[in-house]
Amino acid sequence: MPTRRLAAATAAAAVSVLGLLPAATAQADTGATTGKAGAVVLRTDLDVSLLNKTVSAPLSVVLNDVHAPATASKTALSASVDGVDGGRPFNVLRADVATARAAADKQRAEGYSNLVNAQVHVPGLAAVPLLTVEQVTSKAVCAVGKRPTAHSNLLGSVSVLGQKVTLRTSGTTTVDVPSLGQVRLDLSRTATTSRTAAATALNLKVSVNPLKLNVSEVEGQVTLARATCESPVAAAVEPSPSVGSQTKPEPKPEHLAETGGSSATPYLVAGGALLLAVGGGAVVLARRRRATTTRGDAA
Repeated sequence: MPTRRLAAATAAAAVSVLGLLPAATAQADTGATTGKAGAVVLRTDLDVSLLNKTVSAPLSVVLNDVHAPATASKTALSASVDGVDGGRPFNVLRADVATARAAADKQRAEGYSNLVNAQVHVPGLAAVPLLTVEQVTSKAVCAVGKRPTAHSNLLGSVSVLGQKVTLRTSGTTTVDVPSLGQVRLDLSRTATTSRTAAATALNLKVSVNPLKLNVSEVEGQVTLARATCESPVAAAVEPSPSVGSQTKPEPKPEHLAETGGSSATPYLVAGGALLLAVGGGAVVLARRRRATTTRGDAA
C-alpha cells in the first residue's frame, strides 16, 4: 500500500509541474493616445481700409489662445494699425475676466473659455464699442467611450455699435446702424462628430464705415469664446488564440517555448516526464510484489 500511495503522489506531482507551464495566450496592447483640446477668448480677422481704400491693413489679433495642457488669463489686448490715430495702440478687447483653459489626458479632453463684462473695439470707433457683452462661455468635452459634447452660453445683455440687441437662439441676427455700418451675429454655434466637438459663443461678421481717423471701412470676422476637443484613443487589448483552440497538432515539448512559454519551459517538461516515469515504475513494482505475495499464499 505505501508503494501505491507513493506512485499516486508522484503522478500528482507530475501533473502539478506540467500545470505550471505558461499558457500560450498573449495580449497585445496597441497603446492609448492623449486627447486634444483648445480654447481661445478672442480672435479677429479684419481688413482695415485707409484713405478711401487706397491702403489696406490687416488686423489679426488673438487673445488667450491655448492648447492642452494650458491655462491663460488676460483681461486686456491692445493693437495698433499704421495710419490710424497716429499709429497709437488701441484696445481691441477689455474685460473683467478673460480665461481660456485646455486639458487633456488618455481618458478625457476639455476646452473652456469665458468672458465677463467685455468690450470689443475696431479702428476708427474709439467712442463706440463694436460689441459689449456681459458674459459668454463655451465648453467642449470629449471622453473615451462617450459622445463628444459642445455648449455655449450667453448670459446678460449684448450691445452692438451702441445698440442693445436681442439675439436669436438659432440663425443670424443683423444689426444696421446708420453712418456706422452693419454687423451680423451668430449665437452659440456648435458642431460635434464621433470624436470631436467645437463651440463658439459669438461669431460676428463685421462691415463698418466709421468715416473717422482716415478709416473708410473695416470688414471681416470676430470670434468670441471658442472651445474645441478631440477624444483620446483608448488602448485596445487583442488576445491571441490559445493552444487549445488551434487546429494544428500540439507542438512537441521542445517547441513549447515558441508558443508563449518562458525559457524554463523545457526543464519543466523534462521534470514532469521524469516524475511520470518514476510514478509508472512504482506502480509496476507494486503489482509485481502483490502477485508474488499471492502466489506464496496459494502455495
